[in-house]
This record gives sequence, C-alpha cells and structure tokens, in this order.
Amino acid sequence: MDFNIQNTRLEITAGEPSQFPKNSLPRVAFTGRSNVGKSSLINTVLSRKSLARVSSTPGKTVTVNFYNVDNSFYLVDLPGYGYAKRAPDDIRKWSALTDGFFTKEPSASLISGVVALVDLKVGITKDDAMMLNYLNECGIKYFIAATKCDKLNKTEMQKNLTTMQNSPSLNSGTEIIPFSSLKGVGKNEVISAINRMIKE
Repeated sequence: MDFNIQNTRLEITAGEPSQFPKNSLPRVAFTGRSNVGKSSLINTVLSRKSLARVSSTPGKTVTVNFYNVDNSFYLVDLPGYGYAKRAPDDIRKWSALTDGFFTKEPSASLISGVVALVDLKVGITKDDAMMLNYLNECGIKYFIAATKCDKLNKTEMQKNLTTMQNSPSLNSGTEIIPFSSLKGVGKNEVISAINRMIKE
C-alpha cells in the first residue's frame, strides 16, 4: 500500500459545494442511508475511535466531510439519504451537496470511486437503488460494503448476499464486502478495494 491510512485528518466540513477543496487530490466517496453505519465504517477503516462522529439522530448532519489520507487522496463522507423526518430545507441542501459533489468541478473529474454502504439485514432499499442506478448511469466505479453483517447468522448472511448480488440495481460482477464495525469483519477488504480504486 502506497499510503499510510493512519495519517488521516478531517480537512474540510463543507455545507455547500463552493467549500469543496479546489486541489487535484483524487476522491473516494461513501454513500448510504442515514443509519447504515457510515461513520462507524470510516472510523473502523481508519483505526480511529471518533474521527467520524456517529450521530445519535439519523439524518441530523447535512455536510460533506473530506478526510485527507496521507496527503494522497480524500475519503469523502457524503450526507446520508432516505431519512423520512428530514425537513424540506434539509432535503434541498442534501440534493445540492450530493449533486454538487458528483457533477461540479473539480470534484466530478476527481472521483476515483464510491463505497456504497447497504445494510445487509435490510437489503437494497428504493433509496439505495436510486443511488446505485445514478452511479451506473454516470459510469462511476463502486463496490458495496454490506454493513451490520454481525446481526445475521451464516445462513441468513449468505441468503441476503445472494439476493443482493442478483439485484437489478447492481452491475454484473459488482464486489460486495460483508462488513461489521463491531467485529471488524471486512476492514482489510474495504481498505484493499479503496486502494485499487485509487490506483486505477
């Protein structure tokens, strides 16, 4: 691995697209529903306890957080989607931030890929499908981090993984990594997949 993932800092918390970094560092984004465990995954992958703050209220934070990894690339925590109790203004802000990240320069041309988090117990929801279809249409590389796999036994996990693999929302051959922040399952696999994205 060409970078030290331990050397990571939160560089920018952006409340609007104009605050996104203007440099040319590549970006790997994290997307997922508001309670899918994005902050927990980021902390686990970075071996940090609280670099990414875990909110007690799903959907509370509407910002884009740029984590600088060893001055080599950014891990980008996009605001969670699909939270039913969001206020209309927050929904508009979410759309502007997320659309801005994927469509406005310099971010748009610097996206190396996306880690799409999906709750393995719940499966691919309508909101997840919308995001995945968007990534497919834009030709953006992604893999699935199937979170909270510790909540399932082996039989349930295999059944749900098979269902996920057969989803029409996934491109054929999409990598799916079972992940548990509680047990540390999938941590090294996620890091390796991110590393491949950065190198391609």
